Amino acid sequence: MAVLQPEENTHFGRASRHIRLQTIVWLRWLAVVGQTATILIVAFGLNFPLPLLTCAILIGALAVANLFLSARFPSTYRLDPWEATLLLAFDLLQLTALIYITGGLSNPFAPLICVQVIIAFASQPLKHSLILLVFALVCASAIAFSPFPVPWYPGEVLPIQMIIHVGIWCSIVAMMLFAAFYAYRVSHEANQLADALAATELVLEREKHLSQLDGLAAAAAHELGTPLATISVVAKEMERELGHDERFREDVALLRSQSQRCRDILRRLTSLSAEGEEHLRKLPLSSLIEEVVAPHREFGIKLRLIEKSSRSDEPVGARNAGIIYGLGNLIENAVDYANELVTITVEHDSQRVKVMIEDDGHGYAPDILARIGEPYVTKRQNEARAGGLGLGLFIAKTLLERSGATLSFENRGPHAAGARVTVVWPRDIMDARASNDALTL
Repeated sequence: MAVLQPEENTHFGRASRHIRLQTIVWLRWLAVVGQTATILIVAFGLNFPLPLLTCAILIGALAVANLFLSARFPSTYRLDPWEATLLLAFDLLQLTALIYITGGLSNPFAPLICVQVIIAFASQPLKHSLILLVFALVCASAIAFSPFPVPWYPGEVLPIQMIIHVGIWCSIVAMMLFAAFYAYRVSHEANQLADALAATELVLEREKHLSQLDGLAAAAAHELGTPLATISVVAKEMERELGHDERFREDVALLRSQSQRCRDILRRLTSLSAEGEEHLRKLPLSSLIEEVVAPHREFGIKLRLIEKSSRSDEPVGARNAGIIYGLGNLIENAVDYANELVTITVEHDSQRVKVMIEDDGHGYAPDILARIGEPYVTKRQNEARAGGLGLGLFIAKTLLERSGATLSFENRGPHAAGARVTVVWPRDIMDARASNDALTL
């Protein structure tokens, strides 16, 4: 079965790491409003002494930088990783300076220094995020040495012991590291899933395109029939008029024979499409399995097909490229890892349709078995014979589950080496005769 090559897919992840400038601008305006409100409440609401001019300069610098970016770049502009890192570093420096002059670690807003790090790890590549993390750790350490007291009631000093300062610094660092790791993992998994689903849609579209080629051939045959008929008539007239002329007789005869040959080819295409239309539209389960198995018979691995149920009452449904691709990928995976034999067992009853694929290879390693179906899982045991991006099994599982199937992955057990994949559908989903609204094969 066809799988996406690395060059066709790797751009997804890189594109998703380009954060929009407008997002940074909105976050900055939120910071400007929040910082201004906090300063006004502390200075005029609580009447705590504050270096108002310095605070205004720092907040104004952030606002001016925001206005410059809004005027210089369109709102749809996307920042490359280095640009985003520099902007976040500037924001972090501004916030660090504001906290430094308002009490340092004693300031209850000191943990906000983690915000830019979380944004970086959620939206930027790991290398750039780590650079910002190191800078944030330096800033957190710098505010620990702030000589400025935390704003408090006039004439009173808020006593904070050194051990409290150390504890606050440790908590900020711990929160920064934990939040950064959590944001990166969640973002990374979301990007992987989005990329894999995009690849799944691409594969499904390709399979649908192949299924539509029969209809395109019939349409081409129909459209070409009229001009070829005209050519044939003209060739016949030319043969009547020039057939006795030795200079043109062979050429005219060749022209007529070749036009007739083209008409015969188009007639066969049209008849094949008309005769095969019903076969392609309504596909019995046995024909479906044979179509899936056939491409994998020539790879030196024996394929054994076991049909436990009679064909007389087998499901007959409409052709579905997703199911054909999904089952084909599972069989291809079994062939890749089998030593000598792959067994496909098919059975059905009035309630369900079951397809079981078994190989005699090494089976799934315990750590891989726990992650089966996740994108970018590329191997079973310690070697990766098939290579690739590890999307094949994820795509197959996704397409089959979309068709209504339930999948289970397991090893065959202590008495039989190899892996086993079981795919089960409700009978009414696979059998178009059971329900007019059923999903298609």
